[in-house]
Amino acid sequence: MPPSLLYFDLGNVLLYFSHEQGCRQMALVAGVEVVRVREALCDADLQARYERGELTSRQFYDVFCQRTGTRPDYDALALAAGAIFSVNVPMKAVVTQLSAAGQRLGLLSNTCDVHWNYLANGRFSTIPELFDVVALSNRIGAVKPEPKIFQAAAELAGVAPGEIFFTDDIPGHVAAARAAGFDAVQYTTTPALVAELRQRGVRFNY
Repeated sequence: MPPSLLYFDLGNVLLYFSHEQGCRQMALVAGVEVVRVREALCDADLQARYERGELTSRQFYDVFCQRTGTRPDYDALALAAGAIFSVNVPMKAVVTQLSAAGQRLGLLSNTCDVHWNYLANGRFSTIPELFDVVALSNRIGAVKPEPKIFQAAAELAGVAPGEIFFTDDIPGHVAAARAAGFDAVQYTTTPALVAELRQRGVRFNY
């Protein structure tokens, strides 16, 4: 039987991203050197805590300001932090055709509010419109490869883990998904992923 739901990672699967670009843009808005931004995000795992949902966006902003000794405009800093994505064009075509074929789709991503808000406000036509289920680390309170995020993703989808197909570009995340009972493969190229889906009986026009 084909999988009941297809979960996709966001970064470097559906979209490309550059944290370095974000650091440069945030540094420009804050008026500091890029190294100060990198240190602010990495010290005490500020970015990681934000992605886990341990901090709200305002709390993240306050800590960033404290660590950099600045007080930039909140909205300008959020835009600088969020505008780091570009479309993986072949994958956009794949998910569009999968949706058109009636396949249930989901997003399973380590992300934070500022990134999700940037993505989900109409800048990317397929996100989140084509996705039936959205499982985000900051909402779940766990990050890949922790078992909790995969358990929560299955519950959100309303299906057993064994009915879920998942693809991610990071091998450790794929291994963790398999350990949680998902059918998971590493994303390398779009043609390779399409071949994996067709081997599982997923029918769509691509």
